[in-house]
Amino acid sequence: MIWQKEIILQPFPKGIHLITEIISEQLKDVSESGMLNIFLKHTSAGIIINENADPSVRTDFNNFVSHLIPDNFDQFTHVLEGPDDMSAHIKSSVFGQSLTIPIVDGQMALGTWQGIYLCEFRSQGGRRKIVLTLLS
Repeated sequence: MIWQKEIILQPFPKGIHLITEIISEQLKDVSESGMLNIFLKHTSAGIIINENADPSVRTDFNNFVSHLIPDNFDQFTHVLEGPDDMSAHIKSSVFGQSLTIPIVDGQMALGTWQGIYLCEFRSQGGRRKIVLTLLS
């Protein structure tokens, strides 16, 4: 069986945002087991799994990535959409747009300290679309 749903996230500010509960809520009517693919339909944001216990992890991710791939890098040529556009595309490519998570009896089989994060790399990224596909 294939179950699929597209959701639209409300705009998030630039940063790393825990969205595990938003994804879990979409699975409330699912009772099957299988593999869930989470696909982010954007090239200036990313999606990751990482520690969800200590909020400082998000701060450290932001600080490190902003240092590694700064906005306003003087050698970027793709700058028509603003100083954070090209850096957001690079960060998106590094982090990725897709996750695959096992589903057991309708629940994501995440580890104890794992959470799903939307990585918003634009100052004004807007609403983000995610496609959830469950193969059971």
